Amino acid sequence: MELSNPILIWAVIGLFLMLAEIILPGGIVILLGAACLVVAGALATGLVEGIVQSLTLWFIASMVLLLLFRQVTQKLVGGDAHVDNTDEELDLFNQSAIVKQTIGPAQKTGRIEFQGSEWPALGDGSEIAVGSQVRVICRDNIALVVEPLAGQAENLTNT
Repeated sequence: MELSNPILIWAVIGLFLMLAEIILPGGIVILLGAACLVVAGALATGLVEGIVQSLTLWFIASMVLLLLFRQVTQKLVGGDAHVDNTDEELDLFNQSAIVKQTIGPAQKTGRIEFQGSEWPALGDGSEIAVGSQVRVICRDNIALVVEPLAGQAENLTNT
């Protein structure tokens, strides 16, 4: 067999892709390699001839294998699969922050430190002093709407 033999080329590419699954887990690369082996087998039996038919068969075999066996290989091989919250508002809700610039009274915007950066903040109408702990209620445009924590609110009303 010579190195320009298309059967050998498709078989080597297929085996290489299947072994690459060790480095690139996820269950996709192994199916692409299996499609290469399908093409090598079709070339060996004479079902296809030439590069155009080989590439067409590889594309079709890849799609069929991916559609049929993706769930199976995903379970066997594993990979990194996790579902994150896609609603950023829920990540903000009920988190605590520290006031960096006085918020209020009324609709006067102040600043808070939240998740390592400073944000503009609106209060509940009362004045919230610098250094107070606040709880994020929601977001209004780019400003976060906050309220003093329970212990902080009592201190503000007593002063």
